[in-house]
Amino acid sequence: MTTTEPRVLATAAALDFIAEIRLDHPDILFHQSGGCCDGSSPMCYPADDYIVGDNDVKLGEIGGVPVFISASQFEVWKHTQLIIDVVPGRGGMFSLDNGRERRFLTRSRLFGGAVACPLAATSAGA
Repeated sequence: MTTTEPRVLATAAALDFIAEIRLDHPDILFHQSGGCCDGSSPMCYPADDYIVGDNDVKLGEIGGVPVFISASQFEVWKHTQLIIDVVPGRGGMFSLDNGRERRFLTRSRLFGGAVACPLAATSAGA
């Protein structure tokens, strides 16, 4: 599938939260969780604490931060644009949003405009 739409976007709230986290951890990355312990949350890690695998796919960047997903999960989501948002709650156990009383959440919509989940205003923020 070829598309000119970005594979990953972030809401304004997510971009603000990323900027806040980067005050403590300047070099971070996201990896879209595969659904084990922390559901399907986008996990935020210090870049030097996470080894990107040979089979991971880079979806793009949000707020200057790279976003990865496993190749097998990419196959399932390849027709979908992911939108990283923020909601109240606790982040994933090892994710940098944990303990901040807000957490990242992935919303999605099909490429071509069909909305799979309602969206707030979004920005590529690269």
